[in-house]
This record gives sequence, structure tokens and C-alpha cells, in this order.
Amino acid sequence: MTYRVLAINPGSTSTKIAVYDDLIPVFEKTLRHDPAELDKFGGIIEQYDFRKQLVLEAMKENNVTPDSLNAVVGRGGLVRPVSGGTWNICENMLKDLKDPSLWGRIHASNLGAFIAHAISKELNIPGFIVDPVVVDEFDDIARISGIPEIERKSLLHALNIRYIARLLAKEIGKDFNSANMIGVHMGGGISVAAIMNGRVVDVNNALLGMGPFSPQRAGALPIGDLLELAFSGKYTHKELITRLTKTGGLMAYLGTDSGIEIEKRIESGDVYARKIQDAMCYQVAKEIGACATVLCGKVDAIFLSGGLIFNPPIVEEISKRTKFIAPIHLYPGEKEMEALSQGAIRVLQGTELAKDYPY
Repeated sequence: MTYRVLAINPGSTSTKIAVYDDLIPVFEKTLRHDPAELDKFGGIIEQYDFRKQLVLEAMKENNVTPDSLNAVVGRGGLVRPVSGGTWNICENMLKDLKDPSLWGRIHASNLGAFIAHAISKELNIPGFIVDPVVVDEFDDIARISGIPEIERKSLLHALNIRYIARLLAKEIGKDFNSANMIGVHMGGGISVAAIMNGRVVDVNNALLGMGPFSPQRAGALPIGDLLELAFSGKYTHKELITRLTKTGGLMAYLGTDSGIEIEKRIESGDVYARKIQDAMCYQVAKEIGACATVLCGKVDAIFLSGGLIFNPPIVEEISKRTKFIAPIHLYPGEKEMEALSQGAIRVLQGTELAKDYPY
């Protein structure tokens, strides 16, 4: 039997949608939203009915009838920490997705569950989320930070990293649940994850944590100097968060987070741009080495994914420092829509059980 799944991936000013028949995409589309129009709703969650209607209209335009769907899956947002996999959407999950106190904010990806839930309820079919950014499979030892008041948290590009790990396990002839890998995603933020027996047992925290700087994020910083900056009066708390998560990294040093623009500068002889890009790669390589120690050196493969992996000098710079650890596999870009749909299809096919939200 072929299963048809609608996948929904909301962003701040766009909603990506796709319909898959098993592994075959029926159509994919990115719906663009005018920020001024979204502002009328007053909040992110309040946009869900507006976006839902646009999703249904796009399906109609592409000759996909709602009654042909077997399931709807939305991007997992900032729920409470959960293990990796496919999760049934429930009222408690939706309640948590409305609560900004859980993670200090409500992200546009939270809308995925609301839209999927509304459509699935109307059609009386399953509604899921898959591998939200807060997937937490840490060993307890990985949570220890250095002072009891602060616990290390798992926050990563879980959807893409876990799906590519599945693809790579199949490629190298390993069972996903017995494979040891180091997964890297390099986009606006950078995740470097230690994957042991299919579980992400450690990761740098891709938003406001440790690890390498990225096109937008500052990464780990010297603690003393960061404290001086925080109390200097130069920034408010909100401004400093923005500095560390949106205008740090390549943006801070080079005035742009565009890998294409930086590559052009380097090709035209910009030595400083090359040094900064190499420094980012150096820090990624260091984090890969740290993950190798988490896995006790038993690494089946390393994979590099994300938009920056389209840049050969970045791949070369990271590879030359890490290829001694394990073979390196490249997956440029991201496979989020495929990952969402396949998470639902595995459940429909009976190869994976959907999980119930434990809160």
C-alpha cells in the first residue's frame, strides 16, 4: 500500500509544504507571507488558521484532495524535551507550544503542530510531529556544566541530522540503532552531534550554547570577557542575546552571513575573509574531535550537511583535520520535508511506533 502524507514546515515569513506518496514527492511549495499581514494576528500561534487555509488552497491548486491523505505531519517546535522519533500531537503538546516560558520564546515552527492537528482532526487521520529541535537523548554525564545552577541542554537541527543519519546508516550497511556517527549541520547555526547507537548523546547546542561560531551565532566565548561585555552597559539583555544569536559569527566579522558572498570575496583575494572562514571550520573540526572522544573513538562515519557544504573550501578545511577519525560523507543542503514525511510514513508502515507526549 502507498501512503500519502502532507508535511508542513512553518518559518517566520514562509510555510513550506509537501505531499509525499511514500518516498515520491507529489509536490513541494514554499508559501511566502507578507510580514505586515502576519503582524495583524498579534502573535505567532494566532496565525495558524490563516496559514492552514493557504496550505489547503495550495493542495487544491496541485490537485491533491484532502481525503486522499493518510496523515498530516508538522515541524516540531519548542515542546518540552523529548526523545527522537515521531510523536502524536495532543492537547498537552499544543498547550506547551503556546507557553513562551518553557524556552523564553515562541518560534514559528511551533505552528506546525497546530496546522497539522487542525487538518488531521477535520479528516479523522493521524497528526504527528517529528524530531523537534529539543530532542534530548543525553547521557546524564553530558548534562553537567561546571556549576549546579546551569545544566547543559540539547538543542540542535534534530530533524535533518537524525534523518541523514538514517540515510547514511543504510548507505554503509549499518542498522541505524547500532550506528555510531558524528553528524554536522552547517546553516545559520551549526550543530555537531555525537550519535551513539542511533541516539544523539551529546551536541553543542546550536542556538545559544557552546561549540563553533557560525554565520550568525557566536558559539562558545571566553567566560571572563563575556561577563565584562554583559556588564559593560553597551548592551541590554535583549540586545546581547541578539548579538550572540543573530549578528555574531561571520556576520560580526565580515558583515554578512552569506556563504556565497564570502566565497566570492575569498576568490577575489580577501585574505581576512579566508582567515575568518577557516577559523569557523577549525572550530567545527575541534567539535568533531570532541564528539569522537564521546564515542570512545568508535566512529562509523562523519557526515556534513547544510547549505555551507556546497562550498568546497569549507569541506576541504574541515576534512583535512578530521578524516583520520572516520570516512566523511557529504549531504549538502537539508532534507527537512523528506524527513517529516518519512517520519510519518514509517509509522503508517508499521516500522516505527508513534510516541505519546509524556507530559
